[in-house]
Amino acid sequence: MATESPLHLLDDLINTGQQQQEQQQEFLISLESIILTIFLSIIIIMTVCGNLLVMVALCKDRHLRKKKTNYFIVSLAFADLLVALLVMPFAAIELITGEWRYGEIFCLVRTSLDVLLTTASILHLCCIALDRYYAICCQPLVYRHKMTPVRVAVMLSGCWFIPIFISFLPIMQSWNAIGIEDIIEERKGLAGASNDTSCVFLVNMPYALICSAVAFYVPLALMVLAYQQIYVTAMTHVRQIETLQRAGSAPVSGPTPMITVRSSTSSDPTDHYRLRTTRALSPSEQAPIANSRMRIETKAAKTLAVIMGCFCLCWAPFFITNVVDPFIHYSVPWQLWTAWLWLGYINSGLNPFLYAFLNRAFRRAFLVILCCGDERYSRQGSCSYGQVQRACSAASVNGTSMALR
Repeated sequence: MATESPLHLLDDLINTGQQQQEQQQEFLISLESIILTIFLSIIIIMTVCGNLLVMVALCKDRHLRKKKTNYFIVSLAFADLLVALLVMPFAAIELITGEWRYGEIFCLVRTSLDVLLTTASILHLCCIALDRYYAICCQPLVYRHKMTPVRVAVMLSGCWFIPIFISFLPIMQSWNAIGIEDIIEERKGLAGASNDTSCVFLVNMPYALICSAVAFYVPLALMVLAYQQIYVTAMTHVRQIETLQRAGSAPVSGPTPMITVRSSTSSDPTDHYRLRTTRALSPSEQAPIANSRMRIETKAAKTLAVIMGCFCLCWAPFFITNVVDPFIHYSVPWQLWTAWLWLGYINSGLNPFLYAFLNRAFRRAFLVILCCGDERYSRQGSCSYGQVQRACSAASVNGTSMALR
């Protein structure tokens, strides 16, 4: 009987080991693709549902349409919804499959939409911050003068038209590729793909600096200045309330309403004027109201840190890398680019929670929608000054009347 030589047995063992390794690698790749698909799908679905709910709430609730700030929030939701519908799905397909299947022209269109919509989203956040600055840190008449319906319309138009000049106009004309054509072709070659199966987007130094300044750094500076003033205002009110409590009195009338039913950071600046005529309260009634307002003012200041922290955490890595990459000869790995880009996309899913879901009026409208029009949630809350009843308060931060209790 012929027997196999030891050499043949060794070759069989090696081939069997290689096949097992290949099967394991294929299994790991398939498992990675499945996990990545589920994760990206959850992000896209949550972004679509959250922003769509904000838009439907404004259409169905006439009380929400009375507030100027809510138009900024709904326009922001529309921009983030378009990001989830027109940008994220194609980016997810490219990331999962590892190739671009829609041609070079649509690659430019997709990239232009990406820059346009994400920049519009950031500019809306800046406008909300400026609106809150005028409402909280200025007198009511100043706010009415600054935030007229015409000015609100102009600001919203700017949020949509300004990004065109850094998206479709330069990208479709390939201005971003001037001087780096060889690097782009080399990058496509390293990817091992033709023009029909790759979508490489690199920017030269001028475009990187201008685009990053318009889309992130200038809005960031305005937001920091606005929120810093709002923070100072909230902390000033906390110190004033503490001083009044230590003095043993908390007046509610006079030129500056220090103890009121609403926080001084109410989203409607006319509340400040109306509350000046509020009847005087007894010391036993003033104490719980003062304590409630101090808690709200303190939490309002903390909420500012959350809002700014989420915005910076989501977008700062991408725009820092966007500016640095041209100066280090485009050596940033594509995996890092992809991670930073999707972190920015996540901001579009967080915005409904930060700017609408913390708003008591929006939450009431959401309950009406989700509960099929149950009128129990549409009734407005009432505030009373009884000794056994708690004072109703709300603090407005960043464009919403946030229920911070």
